[in-house]
Amino acid sequence: MELYRGSNTNQMDYNDDGRGPKSGKILASNDDRLDSGLDSLKEDEYPDVVSDFRRMNVAEDEPWRKELTEDGDTYLHLAIIHEANDAALKMIDLSYGHPFLNTQNNQRQAALHLAVITEQPRIVEQLLKAGCDASLVDDCGNTALHIACRKGSMACFGLLTQGCPQHLPAILQTPNYNGQKCIHVTAIQGYLSLLESLVQLGADINSQEQCNGRTALHLAVDLQNYELVKLLISKGADVHSFTYGGHTPYHLTYGRENADIQKVLYELTAPHLRELPDSESEDSDEDYEDQCTSDEDDDDDDDDVPIYDDIKMMGQ
Repeated sequence: MELYRGSNTNQMDYNDDGRGPKSGKILASNDDRLDSGLDSLKEDEYPDVVSDFRRMNVAEDEPWRKELTEDGDTYLHLAIIHEANDAALKMIDLSYGHPFLNTQNNQRQAALHLAVITEQPRIVEQLLKAGCDASLVDDCGNTALHIACRKGSMACFGLLTQGCPQHLPAILQTPNYNGQKCIHVTAIQGYLSLLESLVQLGADINSQEQCNGRTALHLAVDLQNYELVKLLISKGADVHSFTYGGHTPYHLTYGRENADIQKVLYELTAPHLRELPDSESEDSDEDYEDQCTSDEDDDDDDDDVPIYDDIKMMGQ
């Protein structure tokens, strides 16, 4: 990749309006550049200026941006996968604001997804600064933040939530193809600090999974995570939230071993919402006896009833 184009022995004068160099005028000596303003730059600003000029001199049709593997990976994907940081950072630096950064492979993974998967915070940071779209989803519907929540990567989580504040509210509301938002993914993994951070950032603590309507509190009960249950309640989780099947978090404690979870939810749940829905209640003793009697009568006629196996496995 060619970083600079043309000779650096001659210097061109620039128009006062900043629109570019005056054609045909070459400065005679370095003395004419004493008022260029470079001396006013702070020492730590020089790298940024050099980087800006480098990007200005990069052609839009760099051939390496168009190369794809059979999996749809670009050179940037490969550099991140193989943790070739220098190469990855150079390509990012040469592609500020370029659509190349958001190229998705056959699994719809952008470079940002892969940087989070491989837990490379420096690459994540530079991609975000270069204009990478943090709202892109892979073939499972996961944003890069979903992945950071699943992996429990605090460094990547922090960069993603701080690096795209204008898009963060929409990302927090984005469900993956399992119907789970970032708060659900975090609850399933049991990462208390990440979940607390999500709530502070504006994630809806009572948001329901799209598939069955469970909230983070329902998930915490399902997973028998007492610490998570306590945290969610302290943050304002609704103990009276219903799943699509009509179950409160307390209902999910039935048949579960953790008595502490059952006790805390029992005390917080309204009395009329403690009983299981009628459709989920156990059969009465009378119904059970009738069923047993019926089964015994059926057993007497088993020899006369043909048996059919209508279950098919793999089409067989």
